[in-house]
Amino acid sequence: MNLKMQRDELQRFLGREFPQVSDDFTIEEVSDKEITVRMHVSEQNLRPGGTVSGPSIFALADVAVYLGILANIGPEALSVTTNGSIDFMHKPKANTDLIGKARLLKLGRVLAVGDVLIYSDGMADPVARASMTYSIPPKRA
Repeated sequence: MNLKMQRDELQRFLGREFPQVSDDFTIEEVSDKEITVRMHVSEQNLRPGGTVSGPSIFALADVAVYLGILANIGPEALSVTTNGSIDFMHKPKANTDLIGKARLLKLGRVLAVGDVLIYSDGMADPVARASMTYSIPPKRA
């Protein structure tokens, strides 16, 4: 499948449609059904004890799969999450960026399914694994 949106287009889309969080994420790589997104961890992402909060880790998973879908179908801002599941496996390093490596397992007309391995930058083992399902809006004539 040919990509409908490249890395720079996706980054601009994120800034235009989600300006409130766009500076938190950088798209590092995008290819057919795979994408790597960096989340810039800051104080707002930390929970007591100095580790990255679960909701922040989940946000990275959600954004990574969303952008992976858009890379393949084009700028469909109304694609929405219909299901998400996450396993937290290791404590992330404090104050270290997270890297989400997402791949699309199914990209149909109305549903997309992806999974994400999330790493704390510099750690070999993933800190979390997520499975995400999205609803893709019908094409308008």
